[in-house]
Amino acid sequence: MDWRDKLSGLKSDLPEGEEPIEKVTKAKPKKMQKEPLRVELDKRNGKPATLVTEFEGTDDELKELAKTLKIKCGAGGSSRNGEILVQGDFRVKIVEILLGLGFKVKKINFK
Repeated sequence: MDWRDKLSGLKSDLPEGEEPIEKVTKAKPKKMQKEPLRVELDKRNGKPATLVTEFEGTDDELKELAKTLKIKCGAGGSSRNGEILVQGDFRVKIVEILLGLGFKVKKINFK
């Protein structure tokens, strides 16, 4: 039995009808979010950082959203006081992700 036979055997054991991992996200837009999220570029110690501000929700929801953004951008960052900081210039990518999650977005410092 070669590796192709083993691989086809594993494929048949996989469950069908489940959504891909990318489509399943825990961060959902808060229904009480009335104001749009602000996405802007900032400089921290001379390095670019993308800020997402004006988040209305609990700290747990903020941390969940920050984790999702950091994973999708492949960068580090932090979240506190209704503000998410992602290291690097990911303004366009973060706006696309937030719009996909159902948030309203206000773009600041876009060219």
